[in-house]
Amino acid sequence: MSNGMKKIWTVAVTFMCLYGTQLSLFAQEAEGKAKPSQAGFMKIVFGGSIVDISIWMMLFGASAATLAFIIDAMISVKRDKLIPEDLVEGVRESLNEGDLNSAIAACEENPSPLSNILMVGFSNITEGFEVIQDSISAAAEYESEKLLQKVNYLNMLGQIAPMLGLLGTVTGMVSAFAGMATATGSAKATMLAAAIAGALWTTCAGLLISVPALISYTLTRNNAIRIILESEATVIDLIKTLRNAEVDAEEEEY
Repeated sequence: MSNGMKKIWTVAVTFMCLYGTQLSLFAQEAEGKAKPSQAGFMKIVFGGSIVDISIWMMLFGASAATLAFIIDAMISVKRDKLIPEDLVEGVRESLNEGDLNSAIAACEENPSPLSNILMVGFSNITEGFEVIQDSISAAAEYESEKLLQKVNYLNMLGQIAPMLGLLGTVTGMVSAFAGMATATGSAKATMLAAAIAGALWTTCAGLLISVPALISYTLTRNNAIRIILESEATVIDLIKTLRNAEVDAEEEEY
């Protein structure tokens, strides 16, 4: 794991600690407004069976992972990082001067999806402009897939989190109705209400994870695709300089 990802995960875990504290305070506030026998948040999380505790741990892990991937997407999917202006200007200047080696050196000095697409175009420079266009399109699609690999995890987390919440609610309801068999009188209704309230907390937590994950996934994915398409258009525009040079050379021969 790179140092950047370690920092992101550190921030995510720290945020989750704060998030858990706020959720606990919210549960305690709800407890104060409800009946005194209603369980507190910590008891809801750790007072159930091993299955219930495991579900809560998975929810906390999904929340930390969601935050980490959101931060990583905000850092990595940026136009200035994926389409460096210095690289574009350097390559354009080199190609205008007819210096392909300098353009290649500029790409090697500035690694990015744009430089990778440019290098593919340069490697097919002798094959004709149509082949160059096809290779650029294939390279852009490959870079898009690489860029979206981490982003796709947000979509996965956004779909898994509510399922985990629903699973926790179902297991909690099973435990609640099973406990009714041993309760008697007015205590039965009180125990059932408290158990159902505790079971619904997992659904609440799952939705709190899912909504920002899916929103971030959609926005980041659209932004990444737009930037990759812009990268492809930029590369084709730069490569046209070489095509014009070839046309001028052919006209001079005649």
